[in-house]
Amino acid sequence: MENAPSVKSKELFPPVFSRHALAYQLRLEDIMSRGESVGRIRALELVDARPGMRILDLACGPGTMSRRLAAMVSPGGEVIGVDLAPGMVALARSMNISATRFELMDIEQLAFADESFDAAVCGHGLQFVPDLSRALTEARRVLRPEGRLAASVPVTTRNEAVWALLDSVMDRWLPPAPVAVDQGPTRAAVQDAAAFRHAALEAGFATAKVEMVEEDVPWESAEHMVANCLGWVDYAARLEGMDGVRRQAIMDDAIATLRRDHPGRIETKGRNHVLFAQA
Repeated sequence: MENAPSVKSKELFPPVFSRHALAYQLRLEDIMSRGESVGRIRALELVDARPGMRILDLACGPGTMSRRLAAMVSPGGEVIGVDLAPGMVALARSMNISATRFELMDIEQLAFADESFDAAVCGHGLQFVPDLSRALTEARRVLRPEGRLAASVPVTTRNEAVWALLDSVMDRWLPPAPVAVDQGPTRAAVQDAAAFRHAALEAGFATAKVEMVEEDVPWESAEHMVANCLGWVDYAARLEGMDGVRRQAIMDDAIATLRRDHPGRIETKGRNHVLFAQA
């Protein structure tokens, strides 16, 4: 079997997310508007945004959470979103969200003064950083005394049968996914609630806790699931460079494979660790 190419996180993820920013935005807006993505929603609850606050949205993507936070901090507040993917930042800026601004920035090296923000939030971004300790330390540095950080990360559920079916199709057609060689320690830490909490305390937060938040994720059909999932980073990186005919063949195979076991609606499970830390 062909070996997966090895690259560093910051060489792999920003370009992929940039190229697929619009697909990512459409899926994220869809699930959040229907009350799904409960890890992100819980992070928004915990950060407790109020009028006049200045909030940092870490790994902000297309500004989906920034927009919700901006409504909470108005009037008089501000949300600043930062992301390392130029395509995500450009898309967020194009939305013209009031009381926000977006900057191309590495969350391991924030270009803000100490104690610049009342709170910080991160929706499914910390799992991509190669140095979790550095990212958390930077978040702590820019928070004012008693400032809050709320961050959600997905917990692996890929052993679920429906995902195994979809993976089997991708493996038949596609080369292995690129591997970020510097991801191991971060991925291990955020998957372990105790280790995730310990990392926050080691970064200088006075208190920290990690909740497990679970959700049911409904899909209307096999077509709905395939159409929405192929734009996410795990599959998108493997599909790049495929011509339209081959891409359609892969989609048709995936739909037919899923439909054999799941002819109607499909439901998968989502699990998230939500970190809540206070400076």
